Formats: sequence, C-alpha cells, structure tokens
Amino acid sequence: MKKLLGTAVVLLTLLPSPAVAHRLDEYLQATIFSIDADRIDASMRLVPGVAVAPAIIASIDTDGDGVLSPAEQRAYAQRVLHDLALKLDDRPLTLQLSSVNFPSIDQMKQGLGEIQLSFTASTGSGAHRTLTFENRHWPSISVYLVNSLVPQDEKVQIAQQSRNENQSFYQLDFVQDPAGPRLNRFPGFSGFAGAYRLGL
Repeated sequence: MKKLLGTAVVLLTLLPSPAVAHRLDEYLQATIFSIDADRIDASMRLVPGVAVAPAIIASIDTDGDGVLSPAEQRAYAQRVLHDLALKLDDRPLTLQLSSVNFPSIDQMKQGLGEIQLSFTASTGSGAHRTLTFENRHWPSISVYLVNSLVPQDEKVQIAQQSRNENQSFYQLDFVQDPAGPRLNRFPGFSGFAGAYRLGL
C-alpha cells in the first residue's frame, strides 16, 4: 500500500500544474485507485487551502490542544471513509483503512501539509465489473480529482472511465480474466489508465 501511495503521489506531481494547484479557499481531495483481481486499493491526498485550514484543523483536533493525536487522526480518517461510497456491480464494498499520515498543524495552517489516507476493499470474482465511487466529504469547500492506475495484474483490463463535472462521482468499467487482447496495456507504460480529466 505504501508503494501504491508513493506511486500515486509521484504520478500526480508529473501532471501539469493545474492538476495539483488549488485555490486557498478550497479543500483538494485526490483519490487514486489500483485494481487487482480480488481487491481494490486506494490512496487519498487531502490538501486544505490556507483559508479553509482552520475549519479542517478544528474538525480533527477535537480537544483543541493544538496537537493531532493518533486517536484524533484515525477518527478523522474514519469520518472520511464514512463519507465515501464505493460499490462494485451496485453492491456496497466495506472499506478497510490501511494507513494514515497527517502533517503538523503548522504545515496545514501554511497550506503546505497534506493528509494521506489509504484504504482497501475485497472484490471477489466476476467477469465484467462496474466500480462506482462517490466522495461526499466536505462538499461545500472541496474540489475532487479521481483516477485509476493501469492494473499491474494481467488478468484485469480497464474498459472505460467516466466522471461527473466536479469528479465527486466516478465510474470505472473493467474486465477480469479477459479472453481478448488488453485495451489499456501499452509497452513501457504503467501510469494512469486513460486521460486525467480535470474538474477545476
């Protein structure tokens, strides 16, 4: 999972600057999926702008002592997961939090810190699959980005992706154990599956 998060961060930094830039009054939430034959891994980067950072910090630092304790960090991470809806073939998936990483409060106040979360879900077997994802965390101040990495598992091929205008909703169609040639495998390419459509 650490490898997934690191890869996602590196790939995001390689995108044009508008993909990672956001206004001071916005809460950027970028989600990256990795699809395997029996599981889905995901990483999230949550970056509060300077103007909204105090509200975000207050929602995490519930005792107001100026320190984000491990318990407060995990509680906030669980609240984020509660605001996410991940379904496979219209069946809700249970999200398991696998790692959390929080910046210091000072970094967040300066607009330099980003919260990093990762989670996973088991998918079971199937042929033609449809994954849907909805992010409802802090909708009044947030901008959303979402994409999938090209699968490393040769048994999985991505067919198509779609998003709504602000990318709070995402749909991914993929096939497991495909009989035909791969649709998304290009020699020497292991980055994002398809174009990264910005909603900023």
